[in-house]
Amino acid sequence: MKPKFFHHPSALVESASVGAGTRIWAFAHVLKGAHIGRNCTIGDHCFIEGGARVGHNVTIKNGVMLWEGVTIRDNVFIGPHVIFTNDRAPRSPRSPLVSAKYHTKEWISPTCVETGATVGAGAIVLCGVRLGRFCLVGAGAVVTKDVPAYALVTGVPALVRGHVCQCGERLAFKAGRARCPRCRAKYRLNSSLVSPIHR
Repeated sequence: MKPKFFHHPSALVESASVGAGTRIWAFAHVLKGAHIGRNCTIGDHCFIEGGARVGHNVTIKNGVMLWEGVTIRDNVFIGPHVIFTNDRAPRSPRSPLVSAKYHTKEWISPTCVETGATVGAGAIVLCGVRLGRFCLVGAGAVVTKDVPAYALVTGVPALVRGHVCQCGERLAFKAGRARCPRCRAKYRLNSSLVSPIHR
């Protein structure tokens, strides 16, 4: 039976869990045990390890590597050459001095990129952090701690420099309220946390 997703002839797709409408491009490698949702785009030279999870409608640009323990939720954008990690104190598992550490999966420090978030080109995301819904990580940033929902973070280490709308436009708060200049969505700022106003 023909798969319901597309993969370039030079891509190596070993996973049985790839959603319909997903497109996997040249020289990408998706290992057995990886999970990729529907309508995703996986760029050239990506590597997705078994145990990594990718939601629906995700765009992963060229040269990204996702390791076991990394979860990408729906509608996320991952820019080219973003670096993820999954071990806070890595050593070679082949070394007899530390091989016992790797007999279980307890060494994995999970990372989660929440719905609608964007991670800019060349950013580094250290393991064990959560990138909040619709946050925007600037190009080249080094993320060392959790990023709040709707936050704009840049720099080394990444620090909150402002906030963005679900559409990606920068927000300007006055008296704890903001309206997106592009899509007109409304937001509330309370104790540095942003939430949408639905009424």
